[in-house]
This record gives sequence, structure tokens and C-alpha cells, in this order.
Amino acid sequence: MASHSTTTASSLTSAAANLGATEANATTTPGAPKRTKLHGRAFYESIGSPKYIVAPMVDQSEFAWRMLTRSFLPADEQHKLLCYTPMFHARLFTEAPKYRDSHFQPIRGPLAADSPRPDSPDYVPFLDGNPDFDRSLFVQFCANDPAYLLSAAKLVAPYCDAVDLNLGCPQGIAKRGQYGSFLQENQELIFELINTLHKELDIPVTAKIRILDTKEATLKYAQNVLRAGASILTVHGRRREQKGHQTGLADWEYIRYLRENLPKETVIFANGNILQHADLEKCLAATGADGVMSAEGNLSDPGLFARPPAVGEEGREYWRSKDGSRGGWRVDAVLRRYLDIIYKYVLEQKPPVRRPLFMPGDDVAWLEEASSTSSETTQANDDSEGPARKKHKSANGSASTTTTTTTTTNTTASSSSLNTTNNSNNPHLDKKALQTSPNLVSMQPHCFHLLRHFVTHHTDVRDLLARARNGSEIGKYEAILSQVEHKVAQGLLEYERTGGSSFDVDVLETLYQETEDSKDDPESSAQARRENKRPWWVVQPIIRPLPKEALAKGALQLSKKELKAQAAKKAAAGGGGDAETTVASVFGGSKEKEVKKTASEEALVPVQGQNGGETAVESLETTTNYPKSELLSG
Repeated sequence: MASHSTTTASSLTSAAANLGATEANATTTPGAPKRTKLHGRAFYESIGSPKYIVAPMVDQSEFAWRMLTRSFLPADEQHKLLCYTPMFHARLFTEAPKYRDSHFQPIRGPLAADSPRPDSPDYVPFLDGNPDFDRSLFVQFCANDPAYLLSAAKLVAPYCDAVDLNLGCPQGIAKRGQYGSFLQENQELIFELINTLHKELDIPVTAKIRILDTKEATLKYAQNVLRAGASILTVHGRRREQKGHQTGLADWEYIRYLRENLPKETVIFANGNILQHADLEKCLAATGADGVMSAEGNLSDPGLFARPPAVGEEGREYWRSKDGSRGGWRVDAVLRRYLDIIYKYVLEQKPPVRRPLFMPGDDVAWLEEASSTSSETTQANDDSEGPARKKHKSANGSASTTTTTTTTTNTTASSSSLNTTNNSNNPHLDKKALQTSPNLVSMQPHCFHLLRHFVTHHTDVRDLLARARNGSEIGKYEAILSQVEHKVAQGLLEYERTGGSSFDVDVLETLYQETEDSKDDPESSAQARRENKRPWWVVQPIIRPLPKEALAKGALQLSKKELKAQAAKKAAAGGGGDAETTVASVFGGSKEKEVKKTASEEALVPVQGQNGGETAVESLETTTNYPKSELLSG
């Protein structure tokens, strides 16, 4: 502990130097009324006792995405949705103004210790934490040094409701940096990190953890976090080694165990296994948690937290099958909402005037006209910006080269270019600032998640999206939206023409059979895939194969060490093993196992993002394939 104390003292000096002399007095400005600091359930109730929570995700739970998610809720319920910012690196946030300003934008100018605060007459809210439309909001940091964590937390405290400590990130970059879930062996440091904020910060501190190998160990872990001063405990029901193809299912029983063994006043959020709206209440019932958090489910469907429209009230944005058994938000509707939010809040422009979304029965003249007047151009126009054209198999099996189809759209001229001149009063609209805006940098990976199932059917749109790297190129996203709208219209017309049989009938029949064949197998994802299957024009979750399935498909390979151990076990047992035995030998132990992936499934190494932070989304400089993201979220 002596060496840690020395490091902490040194870091505190460094942090103070970087923040400037005003930082120490930033939260006690003379004449400024001090917030009443609530704790635990009293604090939870003060923010409306939210049941649904948008998870913290690196470069993926930024302002625009939070606004998109909230937009699906009725206006009087939007403030009840609790959202977390992306995970920020406490040291970088403290030391690097560029990193800070390209990740968190509560005011129009640079964020510093002496920046205008909500109680100041000079305060003009901008995006993050805006009290009019971005609350409740928790800001999450990863850290391994109490001094840096406190310095970073003081910078954001005036603009949020709580500061959260990430203790769940399982990725390699967290292991190298010694933060996230790789702090769980150092319970003393975890206590110090949380307790420092609890004592020194004017707003509550919360924490997000993963479960340990046993329920008893997880309970002790949770008790330490709460004893340190955490007001809310979020529990991801997976262990640290459960990631990628080893993700598997979250264990809700662990969260239920914590609920039953922690004081009743403890506020607990559950995280894991949320694929669709119905899973939210299932999770709350199974765990007894106060709230349920979603990460990847929300990325695939930002309307996840909203109640589906009643039958007959779907409108133009929501699709429901003819038999009423399946429904979901249309991808063209979601993409429209997303772009309009970017225009309104980030680019501060009026969104383009758009025609109503197409529904069967509408006049198809616009569709026929666009198809007849469209000019097919080769991707040579974009060669300087992206990878070479790829050949894809067409429906009849022949190879075809992807082309870009340019169509006329009913939008204003502002959709294809941005006015980045005369922005002296709005420096965030400067061209360079737009290129590093957290809301524009995140657009491409968000669109790949939303259109994941769509682009498997329409690879030309996938290639268009691969070239639209940054949202500052808003014209490219308008072109993508135009293509999506036309293809969705064609898909809906075909669905009506065929009486509904165009919706993957063979796939559904296969899924039904797989579900019957594996109904007693807890390691099968067949039922989840069947329940969540929707047409390609509807947003829907991306369901990973469970570990046994990934191993059987070759997505995972055992290391030489594991193969040797398996052979020895097989020899000792005097018989042959099966896939289930293999999976148990790999995933059943308490330590992280050495499981290799095939070359095509190799885990991505986080790379430097456009906004100066680390991102886990694969760069599309050399590929037009859908990025296999490994979210840096606990």
C-alpha cells in the first residue's frame, strides 16, 4: 500500500497541475449554492426511479444515440430513461483537453475547471447533460488512480447526475491499462476509488461490476463496493472471460442472490441477456433488480425500451406481420430519426423536408420514377476514399460488381453539404471540430449495427456505408438513407404481393425445427434466434452463437494446451468426449482459458479513434465487411 500511496500523491500533484490552480476551488465557488447530496435509494428516487437504462459503451452511447433512444418513448416518459455516457479514460480526460472536448460537450466552449456552471449566469447548455433533454445522465470513467478519477469527476459533476466507475470492461486494452474488470483482484484499490468520490464529490458515485466465480465471492465484492459509498450497483451477470464468442448467457441467478442478500434499500441494476422489449420485464422479475440495463440490444434496436404500438396503431414507422406474431421498427424509420437528430442538435440545421415513409397502398410513382431515372455509376468515383470494388454473388449465383445508384430525393440542398464558414461564434461547427465530434464519429458503427441484417441482403448499401466514415459527410448518409427507403419500399411491396411468404419462410421453418431438436439443450441459441427473427427491413438483435455452437462451427479453436488436456481427460475417462464435454473443459473453470479463434474471427485490437480515444470498432480502411465489434463496455 505504501507504493500505491506514493503513486497516488504524485498523480494528484500532476492532475492538479494539468487542471490549473482553479480546480481545487471549482466546486466551492463563493456565492454558488451547493447541491444537496443524496445517497442510495433517496438519490434513485430523486431522479424518478428509472427502470430502464442505456448502458455505457465506448464511443457508442454518445449524446445523439441517447436522444435517438429517448425519441421512441412518449414525451412525458423520456426523462425517466436513465442514460450513461460512453466510458471515458479518467487520466486522459484530466490531462488532455483535446480528448475531453472531443468526448464530452456540455457547453459550447472548451471544458475546464473554471467553465460556466449551471448556477452561473454565463452558463449556456449545449449537448451532454443538457437539463432540457439529456437527463438523467451518469458519466462513466475507467480509472486505477483515485486522484485522476476525482479530477475528472469534478470536471463533469456540474453537468450530470452521478459519476460511475467502470469495473466491468473485460477487453485486452483494459487488461493492459489495469482498469475495468482487471481491478477486481484489488479490492482495496476499488474501495479507495469509490470512497474518494463518495467523500469529495458533490454528486453520488455509482459502480458497474461483473460477477465472480461464486455467488459468495460476488456478494463480498458487492458489499465492498457499497461500503465504499456507491449509491447504485449495476451487475453484469457475466464473468470477465465471457466476451466475443465466449460471451454465453448472463446468469440472472447471481443478481437474484445479491438482491436477496444485500440490504433491501440497496439499488441494483441488472445487465445482460436483453434482446427485445419483452426481456426487460422478464429480467426484472427474475432478478428482483430495480432497473434493467441494455447495451448491445439497444445498439441493434434503439426502440427497445418503448412499448410496441397497439395493433392497428403501428403508423408508418412500425411493421407488424400479417399474423400479428412479429413486429419491429422499420430500418428506414430509425435511420431517418437518427439523421434528423444529427441535423437538429449536432449540425444545428433544419432536417431536410422528407416525403412520408412508404406504406403499401401509397402511390408508387416516386419509386418507379426514381428507379427509371437512376444512373448507375462505378465506384471509381470513390476509389480515393475507400477500398476497391468487391464482387458479390447475385440472387442467381452469378458474380456482379457493386455499383452506386444515385437517385433524386425530396430533400433540401443542405443535406449534401455543410456550411462550415463564419463559425467564429460556434467553434464546434468548424470543419476540424466536426471531424472529431463524438456524435459524428460514431455514426458509421451505429449504422452498421442498425443495418446489420439489411446489408446482408443489400451489399451495395453496405459498401456505400463503408465509404461514409464520418457523419460530417452528411450527404453520403442521405444517399444511404435514400437507398434504404427505396429497398424497404420494394421489400414491403413484395411482402404484400406474396401474402407474407417472402419473409424468409424457409429460414423460419428451419429455426422452428432447430428449436424442437434443441429444446432441452441450454447451450442452444435456436429459440432466441427464432423468437427474434424479423424481415431484413426491421431492426433486430444480433445474436451470437453460444460457446458450444461457436466451437462446433469452427469460430473457436482450442489451443494446443487445451487439446492436450482434453486428450488426457478423455484417456482417463476411457471414452470419447463430445462437443458439450469440450465446452465444459474450456469454459467451466474459474480461470480464463486459452481459446484461439480462427483467422476470420480473430478478436479485434482496439485502435485509436477519430476523436482521440480508443475504439473497438474495426477500421474500414481496407474492408467493406460488417465490422465485428468488441464493445468496450463492462
